[in-house]
Amino acid sequence: MNLYSSLMKAIKEEYKEVSCLKQSDRGSVSVLYHKASGNRVIFRHYHGDPEAYRRLLHIAHPNLPQIWEVAAKDGWVAVLEEFVQGDTLHFLLMEQRMSGREAKKILRQLCSALHVLHANGVVHRDIKPKNVILRGDEAVLIDFDASRIFKEEQSDDTEVLGTVGYAAPEQYGISQSDKRSDIYSLGVLLNIMLTGKHPSVELARGRLGQIVKRCTMINPQMRYKSVLDLLETL
Repeated sequence: MNLYSSLMKAIKEEYKEVSCLKQSDRGSVSVLYHKASGNRVIFRHYHGDPEAYRRLLHIAHPNLPQIWEVAAKDGWVAVLEEFVQGDTLHFLLMEQRMSGREAKKILRQLCSALHVLHANGVVHRDIKPKNVILRGDEAVLIDFDASRIFKEEQSDDTEVLGTVGYAAPEQYGISQSDKRSDIYSLGVLLNIMLTGKHPSVELARGRLGQIVKRCTMINPQMRYKSVLDLLETL
């Protein structure tokens, strides 16, 4: 029995579904309950590339979920990962905007998470409020289903994925997405936290607004070169 079949068998026998968080033609995301331990886990089952999850296997970082198991067969990917308890940034922003201090703290933590991803060649490509969970004082970046591995020899992305408004222009076939694509999304996210609006509609004021402006430049070469550069500026 291969790894994928073994994992799917274990999920069927050892776990019970608590709720389905997301369902689409591409796949599903569910919360499972482990019958023996009582622990909850996230189960992702989607059609795509498993490589991003494989590169994050067993990496422990406070701003990333722990990835426990990854298996793939015939284009389908099965992932078991840590259940992160908390509210999404999307839910919190429905109630109120954030102060500059709060927004900077969250962005610093997301930069830290992305530094790990980028160091492993992974571009997230779908940074948005729904993919950030606030676990106490920690911002946790989740959902790597749209993530891809940067390839030096490639001129553009083989598959267009991302969320309109947050995705960088190059994600729509202009060029290959890379770590600067995630920086673009961080800039949009920072502006949303501060104003509730996309920077093209209303740019945040002051120094943070200037940071947003540089993050979201159309030309990737004019953005911050890395999340460490952005982190230093913050």
